[in-house]
Amino acid sequence: MTSLWQARRRRPETRAISTIDDYALAIQESLGYGGLAALGITQTQPGQATEKAPGDLPGYAQLFATNPVIWACMVARQMVFSAPRFIWQRLNDGTPSAMFGSSELRLLEEPWTGATTQDLLSRVIQDADLAGNSYWTRFGDELVRLRPDCMQIVLEPREHRGGKLGWRKLGYLYQEPGEEPVPLLTDEVTHFAPVPDPLATYRGMSWLTPVIRETQNDGLMARHKKAFLENAATPNIVVRLDREVSPEAFGKFKDKMEAGHRGVDNAYKTLYLGGGADVTVVGKDFQQMDFAKVQGAGETRIAAAGGVPPIIVGLSEGLQAATYSNYGQARRRFADGTIHPLWQNAAGSFGRLVRPPGVNASGAVRLWYDARDVPFLREDARDAAEIQGLQSRTIRTLLDAGYTPESATAAVLASDWSLLQHTGLFSVQLQKPGQAGPTTSPAPTEEEGS
Repeated sequence: MTSLWQARRRRPETRAISTIDDYALAIQESLGYGGLAALGITQTQPGQATEKAPGDLPGYAQLFATNPVIWACMVARQMVFSAPRFIWQRLNDGTPSAMFGSSELRLLEEPWTGATTQDLLSRVIQDADLAGNSYWTRFGDELVRLRPDCMQIVLEPREHRGGKLGWRKLGYLYQEPGEEPVPLLTDEVTHFAPVPDPLATYRGMSWLTPVIRETQNDGLMARHKKAFLENAATPNIVVRLDREVSPEAFGKFKDKMEAGHRGVDNAYKTLYLGGGADVTVVGKDFQQMDFAKVQGAGETRIAAAGGVPPIIVGLSEGLQAATYSNYGQARRRFADGTIHPLWQNAAGSFGRLVRPPGVNASGAVRLWYDARDVPFLREDARDAAEIQGLQSRTIRTLLDAGYTPESATAAVLASDWSLLQHTGLFSVQLQKPGQAGPTTSPAPTEEEGS
């Protein structure tokens, strides 16, 4: 722990990266150095002792609460990601095999008082989406969430042949506002960072960072619709009057026109103009500017960054091509390309805080996830029936070949052929045609022998 505190005292000012503009500035700064730094992006400043988490969690949390597209994508990820349960999986010669439960999983099944695995995973993916990182530590019989923007990763340079060879992780420092920092060792913290930060060694990056400008544009679109409706649901116009009209008369005309035609309550009223007044449209309505496509393209880019097909969250461009077939393909893409890799990463991360059962089983058992009861991943009844039919025919073939029923069933369900055990008996089809099986002659009696 002493090295952690020393690193804390020596820590110079660090660089916080929260937007795409900060990344651009960091890239420019890194290219300004000489030597090897000029060939690429350096992940830290010389002498830097910590990787400080970006201080953007409050801003991203506000974005989650105010932007409907971000909210829909994050909730879709959260609902599916939090559905499975943790389980142990055996490894036979490195091949994943049967899954089983044990009392050691109690910590993950009830991570804190009144909580469930779903509560834990919901917090994990929410922190990862907003801050790029999710930190957890074990305190007694509970798991404690460590707020990502209060966590720092303590590093020290690796010295090799007189030079620096990257950075080594020493531990973590957790410091809430106004409190003393708490040092934590590497084996005391679960760090879930599914998307690595390209400018850091160990820290993760939020998928919201590349789409900050898209979210700003989406907000401007919403403001445009609001202003469009507030201004009588018509394009902006220019009203010209004759030069002989006095400023006082012009002011009265303006006030009267706005009182009778400004605002959504006055929309679609007939506009009456006196002599000398002329109206010219200078803006475009929604149809002329193809508003739906412009807004839909931005929504699609946000959904793509989150790994969520637009049809899954009901975005406009996704619904235009919505069919049962397309939804099934989008669901498989979402599960295979986004959710399963996140589950695998989470299982490997939390495997540091729970130990597998048995003294000699640590190398042959790993923490895994059981998604067999996740409704989102259930296949159609027809597909499920076809899969069960193939499995039953495979088991029947193995039984005919002489394998035990128990081992044949276990091998098919676990996709592990090393579980098969043979009875030593073979099917009659293995005998040559017309050949009788081996017979034994009865032992001769004493009379026959004499």
